[in-house]
Amino acid sequence: MLDETTLTRLLKRSLRHGGEFADVFCERRIVRSFRLQDGRIHETSIGVTAGVGIRVIVGESSGYAFSDELEEEALLRAADAASLIARTSRGGTVRIEPLKTAAIADWYRVATHPSGEERFVHLLERADIAARAFDSRVASVNAHVSEELQEVWIAASDGRLVHDRRPMVALGVQAVAGNGRERGSGFAGDGGRTSLAYFDEHTPEALASEAARVATVNLTAISAPAGEMEMVVGNGGGGVLLHEAVGHGLESDFNRRGTSLYSGRVGERVASELVTIYDDANLPEERGSLNVDDEGTPGQHKALVENGILRSYMQDRLNAGLMGVASTGSGRRQSFRHLPLPRMCNTYMPAGQSSVDEIVASTKRGIYAKSFAGGQVEIGKGDFVFMVGEGYLIENGRVTAAVKNATIVGNGPEVMTKVVAVAGDCRLARRHYTCGKSGQYVPVGVGMPTVKIASITVGGTQGA
Repeated sequence: MLDETTLTRLLKRSLRHGGEFADVFCERRIVRSFRLQDGRIHETSIGVTAGVGIRVIVGESSGYAFSDELEEEALLRAADAASLIARTSRGGTVRIEPLKTAAIADWYRVATHPSGEERFVHLLERADIAARAFDSRVASVNAHVSEELQEVWIAASDGRLVHDRRPMVALGVQAVAGNGRERGSGFAGDGGRTSLAYFDEHTPEALASEAARVATVNLTAISAPAGEMEMVVGNGGGGVLLHEAVGHGLESDFNRRGTSLYSGRVGERVASELVTIYDDANLPEERGSLNVDDEGTPGQHKALVENGILRSYMQDRLNAGLMGVASTGSGRRQSFRHLPLPRMCNTYMPAGQSSVDEIVASTKRGIYAKSFAGGQVEIGKGDFVFMVGEGYLIENGRVTAAVKNATIVGNGPEVMTKVVAVAGDCRLARRHYTCGKSGQYVPVGVGMPTVKIASITVGGTQGA
C-alpha cells in the first residue's frame, strides 16, 4: 500500500521530537453484504475503505492520528500530530531500525476471486425457503450474508514490517414463529476467516432449520422460574459466558491499572481445579484467528487459567512493555481509525472428563442454558447478567420443559469456583460473535464443553 521508503519517512517524522516506539498501520478493506427481509432482497451494499493510522508511544501515553487521504503530505501531517505526545512528554529518542519483512503464519483461506452477486442472493433465498419449510408456524425470516477482505500493512520503529490478508464471511438467519397468541424467535449464524465456499458444506438450509427450530421451541416455552438453582451450560455457544465473565477481566489494560478482580493474581487459584481457559489465535479459519495482531506480533495460543490457577494476561505492546513482559499477540483494533487494545481472539475451555448424561442426571432442579442471547459484565467487579437464548428446566435428572425470559445473574470469578463438572464434548460455537470494548468491535470466537455450575441466580417470572 505504501512503499518502504514512505513508511520509514513516516516513522522518522513521528519520532523526530522523541518517543519510545512508533508504528504505522495501513489498511484497505472491501466489504460486500446482502440482506433479505420478508422473502425479498431488502438491502445490498459494497464498502471500500482505506487509511493509515500512526502511533507514538511515550510511557503510558500514546499519540495517535489517522488519515484516509493517502497522499504523503496528508500522512506527514498525521505523523506530526501523533508526535505531539512526544513533544509534551519526557520521552527519549529511539533508533529506527531498517524495515525487514517478517514471515507470518497462514491460518486462513483467501478466495482467489470475489464472489458474484448471484451467489449471495442464492444463499439468502435458500435460507428463506428452508426456514419456512421447517415449520408452518414460521411467520417471517430475515437473513444476511457478507464477504470481507481486510489487508493490513504494519511497519514499526523496531524494524518489523508485515503484510496480512484477512478474509471474513458471515451468514446469519433469524426466524420468528407465531401461533396467533405468542411469538418466538431464533437465530443461527456461521462463517469465519474463509471464503463463501464454506457454505457449500455448512449450508444455509442447516442454519435456517436451526433458527426455525429455536423459534418454535421458544414459541411454546413456559415462563422461567426464579431463584438460586443448579445450572448446566451447553457446549459451544456457552463459551460466551467465559468471554464476558472471565476473559475481559484477563485483558492486560485492566490488570495493569489494577481495576480487574484478577489484578496481581498470576499464580493464584482463581477457579475450580476443573477450569482451564485458553485464548488462541492459531485455530484455522476461526473468526477470531490472526496470523499477526494489529501491531504485527504473531498470533499465539495462550493459557490464561490452568486447572484453576491464573497463568497469564492477554497483552498488547503498550501494556506488556509497562508490565515487563512480552506481547501475547493480543493487540487488536477495529480499523485504522482506532488505537490497538488488548483483546481476546478465540476463547474456550478444553474438554473435561464427565459425560453430558452424567451431568444432567446429577442435577435435581436447575436450568439448562443451551445458548445465550447476549449479556453485560462489569469488569471491575466481575458482575454479569446474561439472557438465555434457548433454555430448559432440569427436573430430577431429566431435561423437561423449555423456558423463556430467563436471565442469569452472578459474578464471573465466583461462578468459576462453582464449576463442579466438565464434559468431554468441547466445541467452538458457530462463528458469528463480535466483541465490543471501548467503542471498538472485533470478530472473536468462543467455545466450551457442557459445564455444570453448582448454583447460580436465575431471574425469571415464576417462583422457584
